[in-house]
Amino acid sequence: MKLDELYALLRRRGVLWPTAEIYGGAQGLYDYGPLGAALKRRIEDAWTAWFVGRSPDYYRIEPAELVPEAVVRASGHLENFTDPEITCDSCQAHFRAETVLEKVRPDGVDGLAPHQIEEVVRASNVKCPNCGSKALSVPRPFNLMFDVPFGVGRAERAYLLPETAQASYLAFARMWEVGRKALPLGIAVVGRAFRNEIAPRQLLFRMRSFTQAELQIFFDPAAPPGQLGASASEKVPVLRADRRERGEGSTEHPSAAELVASGLPEFYVDHLVHMLRFLRDVLGYPAERIRFLEKSEKERAFYNRLQFDAELHIESLGGFKEVGAVHYRGDYDLRRHSEGSGKDLSVSRGNGERVVPHVLELTFGVDRNLWALADVHLGKDGDRTVWRLPSYLAPVAVGVFPLIPKEQAPFADRLARELLAAGIEAEYDQASSIGKRYARMDEAGVPFCTTVDGATVGEGPERGTVTLRLRDSKAQERLPASELAGRLAPSLRLPRPNPP
Repeated sequence: MKLDELYALLRRRGVLWPTAEIYGGAQGLYDYGPLGAALKRRIEDAWTAWFVGRSPDYYRIEPAELVPEAVVRASGHLENFTDPEITCDSCQAHFRAETVLEKVRPDGVDGLAPHQIEEVVRASNVKCPNCGSKALSVPRPFNLMFDVPFGVGRAERAYLLPETAQASYLAFARMWEVGRKALPLGIAVVGRAFRNEIAPRQLLFRMRSFTQAELQIFFDPAAPPGQLGASASEKVPVLRADRRERGEGSTEHPSAAELVASGLPEFYVDHLVHMLRFLRDVLGYPAERIRFLEKSEKERAFYNRLQFDAELHIESLGGFKEVGAVHYRGDYDLRRHSEGSGKDLSVSRGNGERVVPHVLELTFGVDRNLWALADVHLGKDGDRTVWRLPSYLAPVAVGVFPLIPKEQAPFADRLARELLAAGIEAEYDQASSIGKRYARMDEAGVPFCTTVDGATVGEGPERGTVTLRLRDSKAQERLPASELAGRLAPSLRLPRPNPP
């Protein structure tokens, strides 16, 4: 679907809408309705099961979203968490440099200094997207963090977390005591991050308040986590930095073992494969629409030693967009916070030696992937609109309908309540024709529909049975209502990874 068409459908169905919509909306802020909030929870639960559930030494915490200035000063965000900005001198509109230059420099402007960006602006003869003027200037980089007056006297400064990862670094010393005092130790956060984007755009892909799911794996660099084993033959779609620099922009598909042979650490490739399988096998993205884009030393974030962005081809947004990433951050974060706090964050190896743990970060954009699940799985099937979400991600698992409400409503209503009590999200619907009810459920991604009819409440051999209809194939089967929960449960169970 086109962007406007898809957004209109999601708004109409109550998946999402602009914050403060009755006031005209707020740029870069969105609210989730019942379907959107439920889908978002399913995504978060699936991510937690797949990544945090990979090891008994990985834990999920829930930190505060506000930190004192000393934290972001030590982390480097106060100095380095910036975006290059372009200003129109005619209409005074402000833009991200990447947005203005996306057609002439599709790989972005990461790694370019302000004066280099200005040279690109002048050489490419680009115009202001707002008024068409060529009077564009490149001011200093713009810091994206939200600062907040703090304390009774409001003299102190605090900052909303620009990335949830910082909370894991702040929690490391406490979690070392809480855990079994051994590496690797994983600390995960699924929570809000805040960025004062220069010009939010592309809906859920560039927001000022958004949800990240991030797992920080702290490990001894002498004993990194993750070995390929049977995954060595897995083909990984990659676009390497050196190929892009040579102008060779096509995706390659080397095996995981070949990536290790090319110089990437085995533990790093193991986690690339784990991320690939989550996107492909859990979220159901077609393999041909996934790639891992390697960032060069100039392009990658200031704290990273290795960075591959997990990208998905989003048709409604016109190309590949980042939906997650795998970062090797080394010991940057713990060393900086150790220096800033004055607390020794090194740990014992058990042999008398001490080490500052290194960090492997698996990061994932929850909001971006909610949009991606709509882009990939929501579309036309003949004359019907179907959202082919994996069953375990569906906001509602099963619709329950009485064919003739006047006669079968009590049985159908009781069945819906029994399914809810069994932990299966059921929605009772008796409005309009059965075909329209099916259509509403198809559009909302509901994988199953159950119809209660005359035979269900009659005296014949089918008494107590219902019709189960499958969303994707429209196939139907008859089964006892008492067996319905057991029939649905396996399809609704979240996939979990094999131990590493």
